[in-house]
Amino acid sequence: MQQHAWRASLLRFDANGRAVFERDGLLVTAPGPQGWRVIVAAGDHAALAPQYADVPTTDLRPCILAPGFVDLHVHYPQLDVIGSPAEGLLPWLEHYTFPAESRFADPAHAAAVAPVFLDELARNGVTTALVFASSHPASVEALFTEARRRGLRLITGKCLQDRHSPDGVRDATEQSLIDTEALIARWHGVDRLGYAITPRFAPSCSEAQLRGAGEIAARHPGVWIQSHVAENLDEIRWARELFPDSRSYLAIYEDHGLMRERAVYAHCIHFDADDRALMRQRRTAAAVCPTSNLFLGSGFFDFAAAEDAGFAHGLASDVGGGTSFSPFRTLLAAYEVGREGQTKPGLSLPASRLWWLHTAGAAAALGLEGVVGNLAPGCDADVLVLDPVATPLLARRTAQAQSLEELLMALIVLGDDRVVRRTLFAGGPGPEAGPSSPR
Repeated sequence: MQQHAWRASLLRFDANGRAVFERDGLLVTAPGPQGWRVIVAAGDHAALAPQYADVPTTDLRPCILAPGFVDLHVHYPQLDVIGSPAEGLLPWLEHYTFPAESRFADPAHAAAVAPVFLDELARNGVTTALVFASSHPASVEALFTEARRRGLRLITGKCLQDRHSPDGVRDATEQSLIDTEALIARWHGVDRLGYAITPRFAPSCSEAQLRGAGEIAARHPGVWIQSHVAENLDEIRWARELFPDSRSYLAIYEDHGLMRERAVYAHCIHFDADDRALMRQRRTAAAVCPTSNLFLGSGFFDFAAAEDAGFAHGLASDVGGGTSFSPFRTLLAAYEVGREGQTKPGLSLPASRLWWLHTAGAAAALGLEGVVGNLAPGCDADVLVLDPVATPLLARRTAQAQSLEELLMALIVLGDDRVVRRTLFAGGPGPEAGPSSPR
């Protein structure tokens, strides 16, 4: 692999999270010291082209080069339950999710689903994902194996759920912790892979299991932690009944050593000021899942309060409670959730801010700022080729855009997987290869 350059419009973000857009840009990548491609230059074509005159260059105009999307929360074993009707979160888990996840005890089933799941991420332009596997080690093995083969940046872990879970997904306390440490030793830090300690949610875990998870987290500060918190009111009441000594649902995780940097909690809807302050103090991040929250009727994430409190947050699909792998669907739903002003202060999030929350901002929430989520020198070369004229209506709308905000909002509202012409993974085939996103 040698240096390679692309000429196209270029979307990236500066150190303050502001969008930078070159209508005629140049992006140069090269092999990095760790064995995958990195970005060596990005900027205005006229300024950079003389320095890279000898580098093979592919002209992709009028396409847009953009950073790959980062999905902060998605469930690989829930691929086949997307769109299942239910009265709310807990009935949905009982009737659809747990039966589907029980099938992942079979290594052959896990191995068959993994490539389909990763194909969907690629088709939709997701190049980094924080993923829930099932409670079965075989599901983790299958997903890591396939992700490594493709050169992906992927973080996952086996669910911990030793109570209030049906046969087929409930694990045994001691064995679940042994399995977690064994999977960390086998997979964490291999190529572009990372492990996440994964209590499903506090009600599914005994005190002993949560305490053991916190002890593992203390022994392995470089791994991630992921779980769910404060998604809906019934769940919160249940959690408080099970852990009456904790100040709040969120505080259950704090009390068991599970809040720190590289910890990401999905939903975080029904927080008070103390919860938000604790998130900031512990440098813990929220994965905001707007399509899931709307579909299951869970509530509305308060973007204004999160900004005021100053805790990290980014966007996530939450498939299969979420209704689409598409970041464009997630971005639009996040805009609509932000606008809702009956139960919380409403605000209009700028399109560029929304896009940052699903790329560079989400990467920062993972502790991967400057590694993924941006087209800046030194970042992994996870690159999307976006087509702003992918459909007739989108072409008509983008042709009339008078600013970057108008262009990005048109893509958010009218875009889907057809906009993603190519998904290039830093650890995958080189730029000379065919499309990396399945078509």
